[in-house]
Amino acid sequence: MSLGYAQKLSYKEDVGTVGMSEIFDPPRVLQRKIQELVSVIEQSKHLVAFTGAGISTSCGIPDFRGPKGVWTLQHEGKGVPEASLPFDRALPSLTHMALVELEKTGILKFVISQNVDGLHLRSGIPREKLSELHGNSFRELCRSCGAEYLRDFEVETIGLKKTPRHCSNVNCGARLRDTVLDWEDALPSKEMIAAENHCRMADVVLCLGTSLQITPACNLPLKCLRGGGKIVIVNLQPTPKDKKAFLVIHGFVDKVIAGVMHRLNLWIPPYIRVDLFTVIFNQFHCIEERKYAKWSLRLTSIHGERAPLPFIKSVEVSFPERPELKEAVLQKQPFLLKREMLKSRPLKMVLKINFSDGCGCQFVSIDFPINFQETNNGFCHKKEMVVQKLKDVAVEEQCCGQVLVIDRKSIPGEKRETSTYAVATSLVRYDGSEQAGKGILNHDCKRAKKEVNFNCNGCLMAGHEGKGSLKKLRVH
Repeated sequence: MSLGYAQKLSYKEDVGTVGMSEIFDPPRVLQRKIQELVSVIEQSKHLVAFTGAGISTSCGIPDFRGPKGVWTLQHEGKGVPEASLPFDRALPSLTHMALVELEKTGILKFVISQNVDGLHLRSGIPREKLSELHGNSFRELCRSCGAEYLRDFEVETIGLKKTPRHCSNVNCGARLRDTVLDWEDALPSKEMIAAENHCRMADVVLCLGTSLQITPACNLPLKCLRGGGKIVIVNLQPTPKDKKAFLVIHGFVDKVIAGVMHRLNLWIPPYIRVDLFTVIFNQFHCIEERKYAKWSLRLTSIHGERAPLPFIKSVEVSFPERPELKEAVLQKQPFLLKREMLKSRPLKMVLKINFSDGCGCQFVSIDFPINFQETNNGFCHKKEMVVQKLKDVAVEEQCCGQVLVIDRKSIPGEKRETSTYAVATSLVRYDGSEQAGKGILNHDCKRAKKEVNFNCNGCLMAGHEGKGSLKKLRVH
């Protein structure tokens, strides 16, 4: 899949030096430099990370100035390179997750990123400890009230333009804008001010996977020098700031950071991606003394019924207790099914949700019971607690595919029921040994060996073939 961001950028002839040869420090030199970096980090009191495209290449996202980078290939007349995964399915690298652990331990104080792939936020870096200088392809902003929205799909535009959606704040409702800069756009003042302040306070600015050529961002690390701070650069190509650096390491960023974490005796946490979707069930009474019911079932994005739902490829609807009813396969959005039938007895549907390429599991199946005579009781769990429960179970079972219901809302007068589901769609573990190269070990969950069922209160019941009894976890 092509990189939409690179294709949307305005043409710019001068993008700096591209296509320089990559440099690799000899093994012994690399190990010595890694140990030196560890000593610098151990002595630091205000460590700031400054990241570029090089920390995302192991995620399947090409960089810009490398031998096969976006601008390098464009300069050679070869067009935009292909990403190995859809942009929205890219998963954080070993370096992303190591930074998360460094932040949790209090060692890392702030992250400044020039990337627009949104992976720092998805990895778990707190928003208040992150400046995304060039924006985020998955983030929208309301300029009226300042609300931010992180999407699971790539926003349609770049250049701070209006998007099709509005602010959900009942007191606002203004049109949202994308947050990704085009060449002529100024860096956002809020992000820039925070980045400048932390660089001034920093005693170490760790530059990871960046060519340090794009101004004014590339000059931010230099601000630590006035207070006696140090700049450390980890990059495969030389940068214009190398002469200002205390230490320059030429090696794969993941390998260097894996060595650092190993020597610091810190683990690299796994990454579990949790995606959300909504199921809307509508019932419409028909004539003939209300013996029949017309109903519709729709799977939609939590961001709105018209928003894309990129991680779902198709939905299969079956009626295991009513073999006379025809099964349905919904192969494109909107995933909508309409039926009419007798409402004399409850109906049990099974929704098999097939995921798109890039997900760690192939599908999940959920039971969706319907009682035409009664309305299900509503409930609401805290989303953060549900998501954490899914992550805990995924780590425990070393497999993704678990599902929980976050909330269920019913409107009796309208016979409309809306349920929001959360599903762990990917699990990634990282090799934190000193021998780690690109560092990612992706566990592909064989979803056919796992069944998931629910009760009306949103319980998760997960069983694996050959393991005997079911394990039941309740969200309180």
